[in-house]
Amino acid sequence: MIDNKEKLLFIFDLDGVIFDSKKNMEVAWNETSKKFRLNISFYRYFNEIGKPFLKILKSLGIEQNKKIYEHFKKISIREINKIKPYKGVIDQLKYLKKKKIKFSIVTSKDKVRTTFLLKKYDIRPDSVHCPNNKLRGKPFPDHLLYSIKKNKKKKEEACFVGDTKIDYQAAKKANILFIFAKYGYGRNDKLYKYKITNFKQIRRFIND
Repeated sequence: MIDNKEKLLFIFDLDGVIFDSKKNMEVAWNETSKKFRLNISFYRYFNEIGKPFLKILKSLGIEQNKKIYEHFKKISIREINKIKPYKGVIDQLKYLKKKKIKFSIVTSKDKVRTTFLLKKYDIRPDSVHCPNNKLRGKPFPDHLLYSIKKNKKKKEEACFVGDTKIDYQAAKKANILFIFAKYGYGRNDKLYKYKITNFKQIRRFIND
């Protein structure tokens, strides 16, 4: 628990925490798998969620081909209306703004789709962190640490809300508090001390 809300920085994962994008990913993956004859089920792909896309390919034993990524992204953009915010997300993010509590986004989703979704739902984080060539993706802590630095906070003032073991590993390596979103895509197990079953429960971690 962080005692002073003015010092608090919430860092949110995007897919599985802010947005439910599973249907979108399933359509995009199935079409991509068919086009490139990957013969990899969506179930296997989905088990790797949280890593950058090219790292997922590597984990699945597929060549890290940017053409595969570009096709997946193209289908995902075409089907982007299948992505919806979880219940209560918009209201709670407005609440954070009202209380002047900073929040940022750290995601494995590319900048184009991330920017589109945030703009569509008028979500205004204090900073947004997407995959790039300078920082390593999750489970490495690079983006979390950069978010903390950019928002002029200390590690003990930050918490990361994620929904997968990869998110947990990144938070642990960054040495910051991790909050597990049980409603997301990961499995609930004994690794996680702090858990929420819906987005509104982030208020538990705000000392009003």
